[in-house]
Amino acid sequence: MTLLFAVLIGRIFWVQVVRGDFWLHKAEARWSASETLKAKRGNITDRDGNILAMDTLAYTVAVEPDRINKLGDQEEVIQGLHNILNKPENEIEALVTAKDENGKYYVQREVRPEGWKIDKTTADKITALNDQIKEKTGQKDNGILLINDEKRYYPKQTMASQLLGYMSKEGQPMTGIESYFNDQLKGENGEFKYMKDGKQVQLSKGEVDYTPAKDGQDIKLTIDSMIQNYVEEAIKEVYDKYQPKSITAIAADPNTMEILAMANMPTYNPNDYWNYGFENYYNHATKSLYEPGSTFKIVTLAASVQEGLFNPNATYPSGSIQIPGSKPIRDINRNGWGTITYLEGLKRSSNVAFVRLEQALGAQKLHDYVMNFGFGQKTGIALGSELAGNANFNAKNARDSASAAFGQGVSVTPIQQVAAVAAVANGGKLLQPQIVKEIYDPNTKTTQKFEPKLVRQVISPETSKQVGEYLEQVVSDAKIGTGHGAYIEGYRIAGKTGTAQKAVKGGGGYSADKFVVSFIGYAPVENPKIVVYIVVDEPNDSTAGGGKVAAPAFQEIMYKSLRYMGIAPTVTPNKDDANAKEDNITVPDVSNLTVANAESRLKDKSLTYEAVGKGDKVLRQIPAAGSAVHASQTIYLITEQQDKLQIPDLKGASLRDAVEMASILGIRLETQGEGYVVSQSEDTPNGQRVLKLVLQPLGGPDEEDADTDESGSAAGEEGGASDGSASADNGDSGSTGGSADNGSSSNADGTADSGSSGSTAGNTAAPLD
Repeated sequence: MTLLFAVLIGRIFWVQVVRGDFWLHKAEARWSASETLKAKRGNITDRDGNILAMDTLAYTVAVEPDRINKLGDQEEVIQGLHNILNKPENEIEALVTAKDENGKYYVQREVRPEGWKIDKTTADKITALNDQIKEKTGQKDNGILLINDEKRYYPKQTMASQLLGYMSKEGQPMTGIESYFNDQLKGENGEFKYMKDGKQVQLSKGEVDYTPAKDGQDIKLTIDSMIQNYVEEAIKEVYDKYQPKSITAIAADPNTMEILAMANMPTYNPNDYWNYGFENYYNHATKSLYEPGSTFKIVTLAASVQEGLFNPNATYPSGSIQIPGSKPIRDINRNGWGTITYLEGLKRSSNVAFVRLEQALGAQKLHDYVMNFGFGQKTGIALGSELAGNANFNAKNARDSASAAFGQGVSVTPIQQVAAVAAVANGGKLLQPQIVKEIYDPNTKTTQKFEPKLVRQVISPETSKQVGEYLEQVVSDAKIGTGHGAYIEGYRIAGKTGTAQKAVKGGGGYSADKFVVSFIGYAPVENPKIVVYIVVDEPNDSTAGGGKVAAPAFQEIMYKSLRYMGIAPTVTPNKDDANAKEDNITVPDVSNLTVANAESRLKDKSLTYEAVGKGDKVLRQIPAAGSAVHASQTIYLITEQQDKLQIPDLKGASLRDAVEMASILGIRLETQGEGYVVSQSEDTPNGQRVLKLVLQPLGGPDEEDADTDESGSAAGEEGGASDGSASADNGDSGSTGGSADNGSSSNADGTADSGSSGSTAGNTAAPLD
């Protein structure tokens, strides 16, 4: 007995003392429990707070092989899940009959990937299948489970998809904003630790360790959903018609370089990203390189004006120009247009004019301006994998510097183009592009705001204004302006077309039938509010240039955006212009609707509006429903009775509408002039309220006259030769996807310099500008 107790005491000592820590940890593991508190990923919104990306409830489908085989409803489960999830029957059968290493059916297996993180609509079908099998078997649990889960959801489907990026089903950020700002968006998971008894019930006096989750930060982009929609609609029409490899479009505010829209075609839906190819995810705006072609002439023009070397009335012989040690560079019209002014050369997009400007500037001076405008370096936009491009041409090589003057031999990204032209528009300030407006931290309740960032002053405000007026004539001149396809009646538009041959990979010169066509411009010229760039890679019509393919899409985007932004026309309409854009819109009936619904309907029509009063229902509208109004005219929504109304801003209203508003307000009206209201004031002589209005017709004596050139029928084929023929060998060329960096260049007559092979002289190709 003594020996027995000695052994027991020794054993107790061993367990309790020598091995005490080991068994204590074992015990703690059994009575301790923990739960992960998942952090909410931050939302991504547009500039107005509209949700673009958010976390939402999802479901994962799982099967219980053990239960299914006990109930004998394998066939119903397999067939039902196959029909709903479109997963092959043999794969579902393998899950339903899955066994472990001991030959026993598994308790649970998830149906992946088809049944992983499904939406509620699909989940409802799974529930209906369960109910159907339940009626047959009489069992409540039939071996099909729906597990609550979360997934990333993009409520606007394909909108801005390449910009936003997407989250994989595994919860990994893959591209775009989701990837670049993942550290801010993801947050930090928390944890809840507690002690439990043998029945897994929390002990009331047990230790509790609580670490709260930190939700991710919300990111507000600079994107405007309405303008983004305009852009995507316009480029989709081009994509459907010309079936190019890709189209990229960017809209920005030139005064801040906030990106208002960024879109690419082809596109994809991030909610089911697995159904698309890699090319659909690609954001060409920052990741692709193109030889810009004639849109690059804006840089040469700005440099020449800044240096006092551009005389619009000076003349030169068009057609071709000899480069020392190289073959001639030619215009699209190989015979030229005779001796013409430099302004006409700009309108016709004459290569010869810009080579002569480069010679006057000097190669090194042009090189310096190209660098100062931000080419050959990243813009710094907050998006991953941005390319710097290659604009570092050899200033000591006469051919290279001459070609660079009209956009050949340099490679740029679309975002660089937009930033450079925005600098021309905004008074000469090169700004860093901004894609994020604010970041809000819900944990600290603080907001980080992003302000415009000046990189450098490139040209003077005076030069900026002068260049804008020259570029305006490229669009406004209906007879010879290559950009007249972008003309909008009543607005002053500055712009430039581009049509560039693509470089043949492997240093084989330039293709005779593959082109990159583009258009870039801004408006209104007198006070630029928006710059838009469209680049189309390899349209299926080799005879279509930037003026035919890209300019109409630009016109559509710009027209809708100006109306949406409430920017009124400043130029007297030209009723004889066949390319004029119809400005009249029929006012919808919004009476008796809530203010929110009324505003939504008017917004869809791109009409500006103003609620007069503090009510929440529209009692009356001015102008009346069915009226044909100018796109810029304000629609007034009367929401209160007369005695509670304040006088609204009537600028831009017609005299008829002003009279009706005065009647509703019960106020006497005095007017001076005719047309539309340009100013208003209120007086109270003898105690009676009087509203005094000054009216002028559109483009009246106080307006700056923009249309000094002839306007008539729509412009013909961009840059087309007078005899209808065209040749590929004009020196205006381009490449995509970085292939421009191969160092090859083509001569104006289609042959190649320095041993590189180019297109054979005389090959037929599209007209280049």
